[in-house]
Order: sequence, then C-alpha cells, then structure tokens
Amino acid sequence: MKKIWFITGASRGFGALVAARALARGHAVVATARDPGAIVARLGDHADLLPLPLDVTDESAARAAAAAAIDRFGRIDVLFNNAGFGLIGAVEEASADEIERLYRTNVFGLLAVTRAVLPHMRAARSGRVLNVSSIGGYAGAAGFGVYCSTKFAVEGLTEALDAELSPLGIRATAIEPGYFRTDFLDAVSLAVSPEAIADYADTAGRVREAARGLSRNQPGDPRRLAEVLVDFADAPEPPVRLPLGSDTVAAIERRLAGDAAILAEWHAVSASTDFAAA
Repeated sequence: MKKIWFITGASRGFGALVAARALARGHAVVATARDPGAIVARLGDHADLLPLPLDVTDESAARAAAAAAIDRFGRIDVLFNNAGFGLIGAVEEASADEIERLYRTNVFGLLAVTRAVLPHMRAARSGRVLNVSSIGGYAGAAGFGVYCSTKFAVEGLTEALDAELSPLGIRATAIEPGYFRTDFLDAVSLAVSPEAIADYADTAGRVREAARGLSRNQPGDPRRLAEVLVDFADAPEPPVRLPLGSDTVAAIERRLAGDAAILAEWHAVSASTDFAAA
C-alpha cells in the first residue's frame, strides 16, 4: 500500500536516503529541511515529492508543514524524525549555549514535529513514528555525554509514545543506528566543543582524535539502513527499539551483561530500601 512519509532533515544523510528509497518503492514523501532547494538538488523533481522548508525548532513552522502535507496528500502514514546533530567533548567542556542548541534540535525539535503530526494520525487511527536515536541512546560514552543525553531523552519519549499511541493504532519506535558511513562525523553534522580540558585527554580527548580517523570509515552501510527502514514501516508488530548495525548489537549485549552484573552484586542493597514487611 502506498504510504505518505513525512521526513525531517531530508536533504542529506539518512533522511535523503530513506526519502529516495521510499520514492523508489512507490511511496509519497513530504521531505523537509531548512533549505528545501537542497532537497530538490538531491532527490530531483518527482510527482510524489513535496519539499518543504522546516526548522524543527519552530513549532508554528512544524504545524504549517504538517498541514501542507495533509493538504497535498490527505494523510501522514509515517513520521521519520531524522533531523539532528552531534556534539563531541567532555560534559564539563560543553558550554551552556552548545547544550541548549543541541537539545533544541534533537529533543525539542523532535517533540515539536511529533506534536504537529500526531493529531492527524490520531484522526486516522493509524500511523508510525520512527524516531532516530543512536547507539548512544542506549549506552553513554565518554566524549559524547551531552549528545547521548539527548538520545536517552528520545528513547524515553519513544517508549512513552508507543504506550500512549498503540491503543489508537499508532506505533512508535526508536531507531538505534551505530556508526554508519554518513556525514555524521563531519563538521556539517558534528559540533566540537572548542574548550579542551587537559584532565580529559585520556577519555574525551581520545574520542576526539578517534572520530577524525573514523569519519567515512564507519562499518555501517547507510543504503542498507534505508532499505531496512522503508520495509520496517510495514512490520505488523514493530518493536519499540530497532538496533541497527553490528556495533549497536555488541554495545547492547555489553550493556545488558553489565546491568546483570550490577543486579547480581547489589541485589540485596537495592531491595533493602522498601518498607519492612508487616
């Protein structure tokens, strides 16, 4: 069945690849970005493509974009909240302005677009919300602490959304990519805190250096991810989390083993804080 996709950050990266794949599969795409001209330059002219300007941090613009999608196509079947960027640096190194800017896009922007689209999905009693999280939304890492915190927020919001929306015929999933060969580690998508504190040279500092060498050498194939996501929109019982990439799978396995070890060691202490049984 032909689906109507609404994609943020659609001019490059995962957003552009998913948009192109959806169009190739016969779906329609409402593709949004700050510069809609970049969408047309990337995807070309297409009868089922509606490029729209959208700064996700602008709630009124998000509502206007959702309304334009409904006016053109009559419904929105899949919301792909892809817009976002990264920040590298120790938590202490990040400035208040850097942190606020990151949250405005990665968290508040995602919320603004979701809140704009959901009334239309609720009216239809149908829809999918795909929120781009990260390997860093499941396990924090030195050098990416503030970024990981935004993706932890996306994970919590997505879990709650799925619980709230599933009785209405709408499902939400956090998409958890690992390192994929996109421009995420380039300057266009990754901010770097200008302050570098010497005490963090062996932790966040090492991550700064490693990121330079990893850019464009990541193990994940973004085209395969796009194929998976377009197919995933048809999954009859979608999970609330979808890990993508062998590095994400390995990180989840390490995290689960670590949490199991914590419970085993601290179980008695953890359970001791209840009121005593009568």
